[in-house]
Amino acid sequence: MRFKVIVGDEVFAIEVPAGRLQDGAEFFAKMDRDMDQGWQMSRDFVECPDQLQRCQIVADKLLTGIQNGNEATAMLMAAYIVARMPGAVGVDIDTSGEIQGTELLYA
Repeated sequence: MRFKVIVGDEVFAIEVPAGRLQDGAEFFAKMDRDMDQGWQMSRDFVECPDQLQRCQIVADKLLTGIQNGNEATAMLMAAYIVARMPGAVGVDIDTSGEIQGTELLYA
């Protein structure tokens, strides 16, 4: 699956192999356990992030992967979003410093 990532005026396409969703299940579960402890989302600490908030947090990590040229991290973060939000085909990442402004894209 091709996952679309919009960062400002730039658009990136990340190829997420179908097998990665299944292969990454254990890693995704660990990420969920980490987020179960709460997460700092910009200025707000969210004690129990919901599914959308978790994907916004992961999109922020996806952005870091893109900025650092780490394709493996970017692909894994995109796979998490695809696995946790069925139907999502991309993400429009807010770069103003407000994670909550990040939006998922659907077909």
